[in-house]
Amino acid sequence: MTRPAPRPEKAPRKERKRSDSVMESLKDWITEHQLRPGDRLPQEKDLLEQFNASKGTIREALKGLESQGLVVTRTGPGGGAFVADVPPDHAMSLLSNYFYFKDITIHDIYQLRVHLEPEMAASVVGRMTQEDFDRLQTTMTIYHAPPTTQEEEHNFRLAELSFHEVLVSLCPNPILSFTCHFLLGLLKNLRLCHDIYDLPNPELWETGKHYQMQLLEALKREDEPAVRQIMREHMLRAEALMEAQETIVLDRFH
Repeated sequence: MTRPAPRPEKAPRKERKRSDSVMESLKDWITEHQLRPGDRLPQEKDLLEQFNASKGTIREALKGLESQGLVVTRTGPGGGAFVADVPPDHAMSLLSNYFYFKDITIHDIYQLRVHLEPEMAASVVGRMTQEDFDRLQTTMTIYHAPPTTQEEEHNFRLAELSFHEVLVSLCPNPILSFTCHFLLGLLKNLRLCHDIYDLPNPELWETGKHYQMQLLEALKREDEPAVRQIMREHMLRAEALMEAQETIVLDRFH
């Protein structure tokens, strides 16, 4: 009788580092005690007792939180560990690193933009001040006339994205705002996009200005359905034009 082959042993479960466990517990503690950016964490001796951990473990946990941008430590009189206000750019940078070596296409970006930006724009209707409208108008004056040089062409593309960044900064939904901001960051920083912006494309300039003028008027009227529809049409048209330029850029490398 053939004996059944022995089952392979399961790899031993990797135990979580004590400092990682303390770090997560400390994050929960900060949330439970509703600490805000700038608030000071307890002294080291109090943390030792609170989390029943060694001095080295507490310091390693704080260092981990600092590397995540959640805590900042200061030395000298009045020093210690403080809750940090995580800058959006820092979070964007960390997330961008994840996508750095991935082949992101224009369609990948606009597949999200076409759905998210209309909702983002609609969310600011009725929330804008005259100063906000002035900020939008200012971004548009940068590209009020057609570009005459390649450098202007490139700079106009970035200025057009600034129009959307103003709207994103006013969005009351932090998740929607962050996601739209991140997508705009990809359009501003990806090498593929920079190559696209270097190509002459008067239609991209004309349609961008056309839709943004319509958006500005609809926002002033506080016409939410119109804002949503205009932004969706804007995203669909921009995607088509950008994909056409993407094909030209990629063909150069084949």
